[in-house]
Amino acid sequence: MSSANPHPIFNIPNILTMTRIAAIPLLAGLLMSPSQPAGFWAAAVFALASITDWLDGYLARRMGIVTVFGKFLDPIADKLIVMAALIMILPFNRVPAWMVLVILGREIIITGLRGIASSEGIIIHASDLGKFKTIFQIVAIIGLLLHYNYNWLFGIQDPLLIVNMHNVGMFYLWIATLLTVWSGMDYLVRFVRVIVR
Repeated sequence: MSSANPHPIFNIPNILTMTRIAAIPLLAGLLMSPSQPAGFWAAAVFALASITDWLDGYLARRMGIVTVFGKFLDPIADKLIVMAALIMILPFNRVPAWMVLVILGREIIITGLRGIASSEGIIIHASDLGKFKTIFQIVAIIGLLLHYNYNWLFGIQDPLLIVNMHNVGMFYLWIATLLTVWSGMDYLVRFVRVIVR
């Protein structure tokens, strides 16, 4: 935390994090409609928000302004926007409800365990599994938001060049779900090992 900053909450990384939270109502509003344009813009909003997730952490470390508020808010913002996207596409049958339950249940349980560990002065760092899980979730959700067939090669009319983004999203969501369970079990094991010492 920089002592030169009289308002440590209002720094660039934290503002980016708060912007990500502020984008959630816009994302939810766009996803009220199942139309292709709405899905496209929702995917764009989600992608930009995901970029800020990486950018705020990078800037906080680079600028030396890692704050307690930022450490608290950043993972909350990540989980909220993922939850919002998955919950909003449930009524359109774009994602199996059980997958959403597994993903959201894992996040709630791990957040609770982190809170318990933190209250005991214990920090259990995120593993690479958790990072890979997040990457696959992001890619999966972008695909599911796009949902429809897209031709990404400048409109060249060839059936082989048309990509069904829903199928792409589901492919990555299966991987994300497996990593969700795996990383959750990994964290639980590490939590138990630390707590029972």
